[in-house]
Amino acid sequence: MPFLLAVPTWVMAGVWGLVAGGALLGGALAGYFAHVPRRMIAAIMAFGSGVLISALSFELMEDAFERGGFDATALGFVAGAALYTAANWLLSYYGARHRKRSGAEQPSESDDEGSGLAIAIGALLDGIPESIVIGLSLLEGGAVSLVTVVAVFLSNVPEGLSSAAGMKNAGRSARYIFGVWGGIALISGAASLLGYSVFQDFSPDVIAATTAVAAGAILAMLVDTMIPEAFAVAHNFAGLITVLGFLVAFVLSKFGG
Repeated sequence: MPFLLAVPTWVMAGVWGLVAGGALLGGALAGYFAHVPRRMIAAIMAFGSGVLISALSFELMEDAFERGGFDATALGFVAGAALYTAANWLLSYYGARHRKRSGAEQPSESDDEGSGLAIAIGALLDGIPESIVIGLSLLEGGAVSLVTVVAVFLSNVPEGLSSAAGMKNAGRSARYIFGVWGGIALISGAASLLGYSVFQDFSPDVIAATTAVAAGAILAMLVDTMIPEAFAVAHNFAGLITVLGFLVAFVLSKFGG
């Protein structure tokens, strides 16, 4: 315990981001080696979606509103969704539309040249907002929001699992797959560190808007990528499983500190 107290807060920001981002690599390992049934992947994806929806509702948006009021929160939320949608649309044009699909939807490099790079950039785009808010959560009191970390971790496992399974089906090499997810795990730690270090001297309005931008981007990502994969396979059960994920994160937000 004395050792943990002596660790600088900016280091802890990077560590927590790395922990949450590491779930992507763990999920990728399972997706590549374990041959998890698609229905199970879709169920985990739906659960993770519910967890993130709850976290951005009761943690991120609430925190943004308390810091900066309605105007900064609303503008940031819409801006985050718009920025993500524009970037996702562009990456979809270059072959990254189905980057979270676990079946045969992802194109191979021979089918769509340049799709490998687009998929990698798309995966990075999906993970950065989540990591930044982990760092931002340390700005108030120096203690990380464990609910946010748990929510990101639980949603990252199915994301890595589903995408890695789809990459393998598309014929991409293990070096490429684990290079992508390992690299994004490291970048997640760096993004969390930057989220703390860069914004600690900014005004509450700027921090609120940034938190809301991340929340908007996360919600847009869920609707554009994770939920379609969950529904495509789990069908009528996707909604129920998503609700269960939402409830778990809601309980954590109210009783997890």
